[in-house]
Amino acid sequence: MEHVPPPAEELARLDRELAELDARRAQLLTRRAWLLAALRPPAPTAAPGWNPSAWGAPAAGRPGAPAQPWGHVPPKQPSAPRSAQNVLLTLGGLLLTVAAIAFTLVSWGSMGIGGRSAVLAAVTVGALAAPVVLLRRGLTATAEALAALALVLTLLDAYAVHAVAAPDTDGLGFTAVAAAVLAALWTAYGLALGKLHLPLPAAVVLAQWPLLFGAWAAGAPALVVGWALLATAVLDGAIALWGKGTGARVTARLGGSVMAFSALMVGLTLSVTASGPLGALAPGVLLLTAAAAALAGAWRAPRGFARAGGVVAGLAVVAAVGGVPAAAVPEGWRVLAYLLAGLAPAAVVRARLPRNAAIGVLVASAAVVAGALVGALPGLAAVLLGPVTLLSDVWSGSPEGFRSAVGSTLPWSELAATPVVLALVAGLLGAAYRWWPSLARIAAPLIAREEPGSGAGPTGAPGTGTPEAGGAAAPGVSGAPWYAGGAPAARRRPSGAALRGAAGAGAAVLGWGALLLSGAVLDVPYAVAVAGETLLVAGLLALAVRGAGSGRDGSAAVPVTALVVALAAAVSTGLLSLASEGASYAVFGALTALFAGAAVRAGAGVPRAVFAVAATVGGTVLSGFAGRSLGLAPHEAAPLVLLVPALTVLFGARLRRNPVALPVELTGALGALVAVALAVPDAPFLALVLALCGVLAAGAAVRPERRPVAAYLAAALFVLATWVRLAASEVSFPEAYTLPVTVPALVVGFLRRRKDPEASSWTAYGPGLAATLLPSLAVAWTDPDWQRPLLLGVAALVITLLGARYRLQALLLLGGAVLALDGLHELAPYVVQVAGALPRWLPPALAGLLLLVVGATYEQRLRDARRLKDALGRMR
Repeated sequence: MEHVPPPAEELARLDRELAELDARRAQLLTRRAWLLAALRPPAPTAAPGWNPSAWGAPAAGRPGAPAQPWGHVPPKQPSAPRSAQNVLLTLGGLLLTVAAIAFTLVSWGSMGIGGRSAVLAAVTVGALAAPVVLLRRGLTATAEALAALALVLTLLDAYAVHAVAAPDTDGLGFTAVAAAVLAALWTAYGLALGKLHLPLPAAVVLAQWPLLFGAWAAGAPALVVGWALLATAVLDGAIALWGKGTGARVTARLGGSVMAFSALMVGLTLSVTASGPLGALAPGVLLLTAAAAALAGAWRAPRGFARAGGVVAGLAVVAAVGGVPAAAVPEGWRVLAYLLAGLAPAAVVRARLPRNAAIGVLVASAAVVAGALVGALPGLAAVLLGPVTLLSDVWSGSPEGFRSAVGSTLPWSELAATPVVLALVAGLLGAAYRWWPSLARIAAPLIAREEPGSGAGPTGAPGTGTPEAGGAAAPGVSGAPWYAGGAPAARRRPSGAALRGAAGAGAAVLGWGALLLSGAVLDVPYAVAVAGETLLVAGLLALAVRGAGSGRDGSAAVPVTALVVALAAAVSTGLLSLASEGASYAVFGALTALFAGAAVRAGAGVPRAVFAVAATVGGTVLSGFAGRSLGLAPHEAAPLVLLVPALTVLFGARLRRNPVALPVELTGALGALVAVALAVPDAPFLALVLALCGVLAAGAAVRPERRPVAAYLAAALFVLATWVRLAASEVSFPEAYTLPVTVPALVVGFLRRRKDPEASSWTAYGPGLAATLLPSLAVAWTDPDWQRPLLLGVAALVITLLGARYRLQALLLLGGAVLALDGLHELAPYVVQVAGALPRWLPPALAGLLLLVVGATYEQRLRDARRLKDALGRMR
């Protein structure tokens, strides 16, 4: 049993624990006050010899030691917010700045620009000297405000010097010199007064303009402007790496990014628009220099900037190297030149670059390859989707060439290099898939390469942390590199098997696209195009079947991709064949045979079912073609379409519980729905098709595993076929035809129930009752006389009472539903009359009252509904 102390002992224990909590809280509050005081700039009146341990801060080496006895309340430290002070200083600085600008630009009495310049110079010197005195007194915020004012005053001084001393000097040239002088001045000022945060970022901003404005002032060509931008970006990079102060480094990073991007755009524009290879050399040198500068900066930059520098360097190298041959070839082939140049940076895996910079270069190479592949999308879309237009004019005749069948207006001559691009990338991916282990060994130095300063683990101890950083792997974590498939799941890197599978899948897709586009570019004859696309489907199916069975690379990417592409190619080929009757039969026959053969050869699983379903669809289309060839109308061809669903029923009976059987039978059911849709315009044919569908459903119901669904479906189809047939024959007394069916059906159901009391009433009596009640109800709703509704209501009432007496669900629900609908039919005229006589506000009011009552008694109604459901569930 658990020991429970006496109340006095428990109270004493609680008092001790509360005292300990109060002591700990006092210690934490004291420590917090000391930390706040340490973060503030030292006050000029601070007493020397400040010792935090004397005020309750934990002594070194004794973390957590209590500094004051229990009950001590630490004194409150002054912590007045500085927001009001900052607002006042900012407003004061802005007002002084506005006054200075107005003084310089407008006028001040009769004083000329020279006098105003002298006054401004004196004020500027005072504004520059004031922060020195203020910093000595600890007034840092006020010093920052005056430094901002001094910055504006120096700009106004430069304007005054230009207006007084050199009014005829070129504005751009003077601005470049003034920006350089001011940048040097503010750099020296910021280094001298290190506690100010504004001067160094301001100097960095001013340093952006001397070279650019100087080049513009000299009327230099665009290439020289690009060099000026690049030199400025290099200066910004040096400041970002070695500059003093966070503000200056951040400003340099932003300015360097803008200047580097501008320089790259200038070089790229000049390279692309060059008139020949010689004209592309000079911009190429600019781009290569930019790449070298980006790599030099990435060598010491943090991870994100290092990768960005690698990307910029890779793209610049591609533009420089690819621009020279691109200027010598026709426009349609330039993409190939850039693609070949984009593959060159992949050799960075063997270079002595930092890992993040090398990854950035590889990303740039991949981006170039992806851009080249994106250019092939319009052509592929045209080849795949163009044959859709043949649906509106089936079997109109074989076109002359592939382009005529596609019906696209693309400039195919400009896409001449697209198949070569796709084939080249497909070959490289295929080689990577084939020789993946060798490539993984080549890439090992890149993966295992340490970053500068990464030799320490998370705790700062050398040799700890991740295996990449040179440390040992954590216990239970594989030390194998990610490219070999041994990375821990927490690192979220793709395994070697997944990468190899992606390479193989990409090779399959791009190879298929290359062959497909080759036919359009060469404009091969229509028959060659149809035959070639069919052979491509066969090759993809062979790859899917072989890959699904081998599993050599441990990845399902290749077979799954081949299967998906094969399905897309089959749809495109089928659409392309619709131009000719002979081509349609040949293509769909071949596709059906190919998918059926693939289903036989494939192993068990999803691919086999997909192959079988595709073969079933192909057979259904062939049966529809047969009806069109025989000159039958769509409703007359509907029974022919049911041949494939009949074969699927036989196929399912042969396979029994094979997983492929159900998908094939469901596909056959969809074919039956197509047949029903074709027969809808003609009621007699619709009744025939429904009856045939009922026969197929009854054949499927022979098997025990299909009986629960197929039996009800067969009964419903037979009844529906009967109704449609009666409606088509314009029978006014359907009971003469339905009662001879209902009576034997009820007798058979009665005998079934006597033999098997557990049999459902829906199985025994449902089809027989529905065969008469439902057609009679449909006729009664349009019958103006009273005899039929009366007799139907009496029969439905008797059936309902019998169902309630013998607890038969089918009789109760069918009889009750027919009785309710029949009664509603009889009451409808009177309801309309009453509704017309009532005020218009009364129905909404009654509806609202009903909702309130139902809402108030919701729980009771819910219980009643559950009891009704349980009662119906207990019925047979």
